[in-house]
Parts: sequence; structure tokens; C-alpha cells
Amino acid sequence: MTDLTEWQGGSVDPALPRPLVPPLGLVTAKILIVDDDPKNLLAVEEMLRAPGLEIVTAQSGEAALRCVLRDDFAVILLDVQLPSMDGYEVATLIRGRPKTSRVPIIFLTAYNKEDLHVFRGYTAGAVDYVFKPIEPIILKSKVNVFVDLFRKTEEIRRQGEEERRLLMENLRVRSEKLRAEQDLRRREEHQSIVLRSLPVALYTAGLGNDRRKLRFTNPKIKDITGFSPAAFFEDESFWESRLHPDDRERVLGQLASAEQDDSLAIEYRWRCADDVDRHFLDQTVLIRDESGRPREYFGLWFDVSERKQLEQKLLHASKLEAVGRLTGGIAHDFNNMLSVVIGNLDLLQRSIEGNEKALRRTRLAMDGAQRCADLTHRLLAFSRRQPLQATVLDLKALMPGLLELMQRTLGERIRVQLESSDDLWPVRVDRVQLEAGLINLAVNARDAMTEGGDLQIRLENKVFPEAEDPGGECVMISVTDTGEGMSPEVKQRVFEPFFTTKESGKGTGLGLSMVYGFIQQSGGRVELESAPGQGTTIRLILPRAVGEVDRAMEPVADVAEPFGQGRKVLVVEDDPAVRQVAVSTLKSLGFQVQEAETGDDAARLLQRDGEILLVLSDVRMPGDMTGIDLARLVRQERPSVRVLLTTGYVEGDSTVDDVDLLYKPYRANDLAEKIQSLLRAA
Repeated sequence: MTDLTEWQGGSVDPALPRPLVPPLGLVTAKILIVDDDPKNLLAVEEMLRAPGLEIVTAQSGEAALRCVLRDDFAVILLDVQLPSMDGYEVATLIRGRPKTSRVPIIFLTAYNKEDLHVFRGYTAGAVDYVFKPIEPIILKSKVNVFVDLFRKTEEIRRQGEEERRLLMENLRVRSEKLRAEQDLRRREEHQSIVLRSLPVALYTAGLGNDRRKLRFTNPKIKDITGFSPAAFFEDESFWESRLHPDDRERVLGQLASAEQDDSLAIEYRWRCADDVDRHFLDQTVLIRDESGRPREYFGLWFDVSERKQLEQKLLHASKLEAVGRLTGGIAHDFNNMLSVVIGNLDLLQRSIEGNEKALRRTRLAMDGAQRCADLTHRLLAFSRRQPLQATVLDLKALMPGLLELMQRTLGERIRVQLESSDDLWPVRVDRVQLEAGLINLAVNARDAMTEGGDLQIRLENKVFPEAEDPGGECVMISVTDTGEGMSPEVKQRVFEPFFTTKESGKGTGLGLSMVYGFIQQSGGRVELESAPGQGTTIRLILPRAVGEVDRAMEPVADVAEPFGQGRKVLVVEDDPAVRQVAVSTLKSLGFQVQEAETGDDAARLLQRDGEILLVLSDVRMPGDMTGIDLARLVRQERPSVRVLLTTGYVEGDSTVDDVDLLYKPYRANDLAEKIQSLLRAA
């Protein structure tokens, strides 16, 4: 029963020999002969031996079943009389297995020739009978029929497999082709999207005189110029007619020599449909035919106006930095000298009271000195080197008083109007600089309205994209006049230092540059909108401030009256002339004054004298200790002593955020007011 179990389980005896590999191009047909008599096996094998046939023999039903499990047979010759199980049982088992159910079985028998036995054989699955003794011709003819059928079936199967293989290969190739076409289409769509998104126009143009009469261009040219492609196709001189006059000669000269260079890159200004001159980069390549002769030009047209604007901003920043370095280098010494002049003029005015002629000359000298100080402050503000004394301001509350001052300054021919949002946000800004900047804008507007006009100031809240600087919640101050406006050339240079369109002696060219630098230093930006004959609008955009609005200072006592009451003040200044002016001014205010030349000397004096109430010190001094270092030392060791620092110039404002500061040159009244404020807060 072991063999029958193997048959039902579908296993193969690994000890059996594997079949031979058929020769290339020849379908080998296997024939299984099952007989328990070795002589019969040998005889039948000899009868059937032929090229392309492989004979497999088995001497029992179990051995036959193992062979059928292992190999595919064209026909099975099965003896009816077998030990253990007869041929009918073996045939039934072979027919019961799906894979071998259609294998032809021919019974070999010498005894069971009756119809009953023959019928049983056919019922078991036999397709024919061969009776012993076997006639070789009969056996071979019957076997050959089934061998031919097997070979044709195998050939059909192989052809079917080959057709399926070819079909699958065809499907694979079609699928790869489809994927390649889809990838190509996606790349073309991607390139098309990129080209449409860029400020680039493609074109082809002929050689010689008609080189700028385009033969082809993509629709993008309308987006960047405002003109349809037809405008370039129809008129040979259309492109040249809209070249900027200052660029025409240079550009045409370069184009004339383009055929010798094969490629050319030109940058020029070209007037678009909106009558705005935009900057274009024209990159042209010479295309040659198969023989190497020039055929036409292929070009790319780039709108580089934004890049040009960035270059202008960089140039402006470079000029600003240069002026800042120059101004910063001289500001300290210049303001010290002005401090001596202004301080002595203040003292002189007190000593010549009643002499009107001398007082008038003193006032004229004071006005000149003040104008020099104002010029220095403007230069520092423009170059963003002037530390700001910023506070949180309510612009709506500030404007009425400033508007009254503007109206008196501008005269009766200028009508000033103010518009403001009800819920205007506060801003953090230097009040003095803002007032000076707005007055400056108003005066410039007056000069542009020679026959009179309207000046409108509008305050409103605005929210800008975060990508802008500043972005988010901002306050915008718009100053609009009905004057003569500016040309594009003037607009490009209006914020440059010392640039002015006024007559010699009537303007320094620092007004708008001061406003520009001050707003930039305050974290904002300036926008300009102007055109000839259409007036000018300048917008100051400042970020919204967070915190309590700063209230106006309480009124101070009349500084003409001494209020020092003999209290001690320490003056620390390395410049003897400036120190002498400060000492004299403080003594005139009723203070008892000690002097020191350096921070180290001042520290030693403070250790010896416990009656000093206030230290007035310069920021820049020789030695290791600056005025800021001295202020912090006093705060740690003598917290009851107040410190007021003076300076003509400070590099940046972060170093003086935590100290009280008075800028040189200062008037006696400014010094007295500051000291009173400090003593009152003590």
C-alpha cells in the first residue's frame, strides 16, 4: 500500500532516474511499458525503439504509478495481469488523476479476450487492446497514432505558450512605451509651466536688416511687454522704435557685430505698452544650417527690471554706508566743537543782557551753529548712525499740534488736510525725528506747488504680507501733494544724499535722505509714487508697536533761574574746552562742580566724595573706562547718584539703551531740563 499512498499524495521517489533532455527542435515522446515479465518488456521495447522515442519500463502497478507521477507519457502499454494490483486497477487510478486522465492506455493481454473482459478494460479507461502474441506492425501502428497525437498536442501547446509569451512581451513593450510617452508628456508640461511662469519670451529673427522683425515668438511676449506677437511680426522697425534713446546706439552697434560672435547678450531699456521703460536681457544665439552658414537668430528675452531695482537699492545702500562712515568719523569731533561754540554763546547771552546789538549778533551766531548741528544730525539719521530715542506714540494725538506748525510754515496758499482712522494703532518711533521728517516732506511739497495747492496727510492701519519688510500690522502715513510731480530719473535718485533739484543755495539734498534713513532705522520703509504733472505721494510705513503710549513730559521750571542749590555735580570730559563750557553752565545753574578728565579719575573721585549727586560724563573718553562703563559702575556702587551721558556720536544704539543720554551740541536749557527730569525721578 506504500506505492498507492505515494500515488494519492502526489510524491515522487527521488531514487528514480530523471528523464533525458530532448534534442533541440525535437519533441521527445515517452512511452511507458508495464509488464511483470522482463522478457515481454524487452521484446516490446525492441519493437518500439525509434528516434524521438524514450521507452520507460515498469514491472508492477506501483512502479508504473511512480513513473506517471514523475513524467508525462504519450501512451501507456499496460499488461492486464500484474502482481499486487491488476491492470484495471492501475488504469482506474491513472484515469482518476486530473493530470493523467487523458493519457492513452493500451491494454496488453494474452488471456482475457472475452467481450466481458474487454468491456471492463474500456470501462477502466483503455483506448485499445493488443493481444499476445504481439504483432510488431500492429503495435507500432497503434502506438504511432498516439505518439503523433502527443507531438502535435505538444507543438500546439508550445505554440500557445510562445504566443502568450509574445503577447506578454508585446504588452510589456506597449506598457513601457506608454510610460515613456507619459513621462515625455509630463516633462513637456513641466517645461511649459516653467516657461510660462518665467518672465521669458522666446523668439526667432532673420539675419541682416530684418533681424528684429520676428519670425516666431511665444505668447509670453504679451505678458512681459503688453504687445501681442503680431505687433513684432508686422512692423520691421517696431522693436527698434521703442528702444530707450540712451541705449539705442549701443544696442544697434552690438547687434551689427553679432554675426561674428555666434552669441550675444545685451541689456537695455525698452518701452512697454503701458509706456513704462523696463529693463530686458536679450540673449541671442546664431543658428547655422548643415553647411555651417548663418540661418537665423534664436533668442530669449528676460525681464530683469526687479534685478535692476535690487541693484539700485544695493547702490543706494553702498552710498548710505559711505556717507555714514564719513559722517561717523567726523561727527564726534565736529559736535564737540559745536558744543563749545553753542555753550559759550549761551553763557555770553546771559552776560550781555541789555545790549541789543550784541544780543542780535549772538543770536545770529547761535542760529548758524544750530544749523550746523542740524546738518550733522541729518547726515547721521540718513546713514542710520544716529541713535534714536524711540517711544511708543499715539500719532492721532500728535498730529493736531504738528498740523498747526505745518500750516504756519507752509503759508496761506497751501491747504493742509488731515485724515485719520479712529482706531489708529500706536508706533514706536523717535518723536523729534518724526516731526522733523514730516515737516521736511511738507516743505518739499510746498516747493513743488509753486502756485499753491493741497497737501493731504492720511494716517491709517494696514496689514501687509509677512514676506514684506515690515510685514503684518503696520501704520501708514501718506503725504500727498498736487504739485508738479517727478520724472522717472528724479524718482530713482530722490533719496540719495546731497541730490536736489532746487537752485544752488536753496537746498542741501538731505531732507528726503534723512527721512529715508530715519524710517529705515525705525524698522519701517518708505514708498514713493509720483509722475510728471500728477503730484507726489510719499508713504511712511511703520510697524505697529506694543506697549503703553508715552505721555508728554511734565513741564519743567524756568531754567533761567538757578536751581542747583549748591549740590555737587561731577563733570567727566576729556576735551578741556567742552569740559569748561559744561562746568560754567552748571555753575550758572547753581551747582557746585567737580571735574575729571577720564573715567578712571571719576571713579576715584566718587570713592572719596560721598556728596556728589549727579555725574555728567562724555561717552567717549581715553583709557579703559568709557562713559557707559562709568554709568554702570555708579549704578552698582552708588545707586543714589544719577548719571547723564553726553555724546556727539554713538556707533549704533544698542549700547545706550539703559542709560540717560543728551546729544551734543546741546543748549543750556536742554541740559537744565534733562537734569531737572533726572532729579525729579530720583
